[in-house]
Amino acid sequence: MNIRTLIRTQSIVTFAGGFIYPYYLLFLKNLGNSYSKYGLAFAVFTISSAAASQLLSRYVDRHSRRLMLTGSLGLTAAMLCFPWVMSYMAVLVLQIVMGMCNAMQRMSEKALLADETEAGNRGRPIGDYHFWTTATSGGAILAAGYVIDYLTINVLFNVSALLYGISALLTWRRRMNEAS
Repeated sequence: MNIRTLIRTQSIVTFAGGFIYPYYLLFLKNLGNSYSKYGLAFAVFTISSAAASQLLSRYVDRHSRRLMLTGSLGLTAAMLCFPWVMSYMAVLVLQIVMGMCNAMQRMSEKALLADETEAGNRGRPIGDYHFWTTATSGGAILAAGYVIDYLTINVLFNVSALLYGISALLTWRRRMNEAS
């Protein structure tokens, strides 16, 4: 995977995450949950991501592309499940899955970024990578604010799932092209 493809796929992932996460609190409030339960759900996500990173660390060097693809597909599936969630316990289970998929994404992106740059010349590509992924996150939050004014929060989950799926498709296509 070259640096441009990595920037594209991870910008899409970042956009998808930024598109839904700020409005996730509204989703939980609509389920009748409190802010403390939001905190617990986010903590479960963060802790599961941290734990998964320890388990995945031994595979990321050899399987970063596969982990990135699996992470995108897992996040797609989780986003598609959210509109059907009726209990807080289901939210926590999805948070664990999303935390694991997040670890796959973040660890893979770092390994691939290192693989696609050379020591002593990493500053510019890393700067470009950080700029585009961060800028897309800000754009996603802005765009979602307008979308949610006219549509439902479930649409945000579905759009986010679509974006994660597009990232998975681009990663898979690139992986297939490199295998040929």
